[in-house]
Amino acid sequence: MATDHHGAPRYTADEALTRLREGNARFLRGEARFPTVQKEVLAELVRGQEPYVTILGCSDSRVPPELVFDAGFGELFVVRVAGNVLGPSILGTLQYAGAHLHTPLFVVLGHEGCGAVQAALAAKFEGARHKARIEVLLENILPSLEGLDGTAPPDVLLRSAVEANVRGTIRTLLETPEAKARAAEGVMKLVGAVYELETGRVRFLE
Repeated sequence: MATDHHGAPRYTADEALTRLREGNARFLRGEARFPTVQKEVLAELVRGQEPYVTILGCSDSRVPPELVFDAGFGELFVVRVAGNVLGPSILGTLQYAGAHLHTPLFVVLGHEGCGAVQAALAAKFEGARHKARIEVLLENILPSLEGLDGTAPPDVLLRSAVEANVRGTIRTLLETPEAKARAAEGVMKLVGAVYELETGRVRFLE
């Protein structure tokens, strides 16, 4: 990992969220700003990183956060894992982002049509079995699916499950001592979002 920085964050959480919204809007309009990267930018980044947001997203190849938010090198600190789930290594990486990079905004980014969430639904409502390590992954998703109506149309059920999974991850993060401390200090915001595969729009959850 790159050099830590110790000053105040360059952006507040609200400013960081505005940058994400504006970047996604440029992405939707086909006006992305970063088709290439200048050597001067790369040389500057050698000194260290100062991302304005940490994003926990899914590994799905169709949802690259840097493109979705039209963000340049060094602007996003991205953690990607199938189903945007938590685990010891993920929590350690997020803790690093908060303690050393001081990103004011944390985003849990799910996406429509998530295969990991779909597999969890199949396990819950159809008794489907998966390979051992995939089962461990799904164990992180299943608690968030409690209360969902398994008789709903498949597309409606999956959409609800994706959002529930994002909200479940946020609830878990908010219960960590680090999140409680930083939230109490007023220096961190944690939000959920869902990427729409068909349109490219990112829908931020209330």
